[in-house]
Amino acid sequence: MSFIGGLLGLVLTLFLLLLIARLILDWIVTLSDNPQGVRKPREIIYKLTEPVIAPVRKFLHPIRLGGIQVDLAFTVVFIVVLILRAVAFSL
Repeated sequence: MSFIGGLLGLVLTLFLLLLIARLILDWIVTLSDNPQGVRKPREIIYKLTEPVIAPVRKFLHPIRLGGIQVDLAFTVVFIVVLILRAVAFSL
């Protein structure tokens, strides 16, 4: 594994962790009656991840499945980051 591949893989791993944290905090907000404790961390994570997800959301709008809404842009970014991370670590 090269230094560049390892570094890129590390950055992608950190971004993947941010995406997982975003997912968990979104579920906490959705399922909680009073999610005041997660407001600030959620804002920070959104500021870090939204610049990547927003351009994808222009092409892949969220879809409604009954009473829930699925953000396809988040799902696509998550999968692409997983693939790029695997490629970076194999370099």
